[in-house]
Amino acid sequence: MASFKDLQPFSLKKKEKKFFFEKEISLLTLHHYKKSQQYKKILKSFNYNLKNKELGKIPFLPTRLFKEFDLTSVSKTKILKVLKSSGTTGSKLSRINLDKENARIQTLILTKIMQTILGNSRLPMLIIDQNPKIQNRSTFNARAAAIYGFSIFGKDPTYLLNKENEIDYKMLNFFLKKYESKNFFIFGFTSVVFDNLVIKLSKKLIKNDFKNGILVHGGGWKKMENLMINNTSFKDKLSQKLKIKNVYNYYGLVEQTGSIFIECKDCSSFVTSVFSDILIRDKHLNIVKDGEKGLIQLFSLLPKSYPGHSILTEDLGKIVNNNCKC
Repeated sequence: MASFKDLQPFSLKKKEKKFFFEKEISLLTLHHYKKSQQYKKILKSFNYNLKNKELGKIPFLPTRLFKEFDLTSVSKTKILKVLKSSGTTGSKLSRINLDKENARIQTLILTKIMQTILGNSRLPMLIIDQNPKIQNRSTFNARAAAIYGFSIFGKDPTYLLNKENEIDYKMLNFFLKKYESKNFFIFGFTSVVFDNLVIKLSKKLIKNDFKNGILVHGGGWKKMENLMINNTSFKDKLSQKLKIKNVYNYYGLVEQTGSIFIECKDCSSFVTSVFSDILIRDKHLNIVKDGEKGLIQLFSLLPKSYPGHSILTEDLGKIVNNNCKC
């Protein structure tokens, strides 16, 4: 079978993916065992059998380990850039070490996944945020990285918010007048999108509409839960106010940038691509049955310059098997 880099995101059937993915992820485990002294020590402490290929037996690292240790599988001289997670002032941030090849692969795979909803052409892009260049907050790292990362799928990037963090209606109306007749790309963090497009935006001050917008949003759901807004009501309010019909939630972590999970438009579940997979574990770290809620273990074929191919998150989720075409 071809290298995973040559595959399309949803090109393998379930059995094909299982065979292919378990082989690739076990090879990646062996790679990090050989290249990362820290990772090797961890696996040795568990007496891990490197011949294991079953997904449920692949060792995982807790995400907070990336906040405590500078984990890498390449020499420091080859590190091209370091991604950092978001966090409050004073808190430790995850540090993800990327070499040139790993950064390239992240962009390649993210592009393949995003093309399934945006198409192959770059679309005019409206970003529901401030320009990262005017930010100096310590909590902006992950948001800035996401904005820059997703900006490769857009053209003529236009920021909704000005320096005062207020809606720039002049800029917005200019963008909508220019692009409203064709598809355009809207990107932002869930709570920021809701705060500005649903709550603050005045329809009286805009002259054109959003109906051809394709919105991709993610993160910020804790704030939304405090507002008693779920995914369904979020979409309903956007549709009622601005006639935005194409709305896609995404899930991803800085520890596995690139291999994001995009929401299915029909059933609203996140869908794994051929580049990623998940398991769910209970509080005792045992794998639970499909449909049962627990901690999400994420697998990705992308991390090669750092041992982030199998991580245990602090997020809760469940595996849903339904009759949806996804």
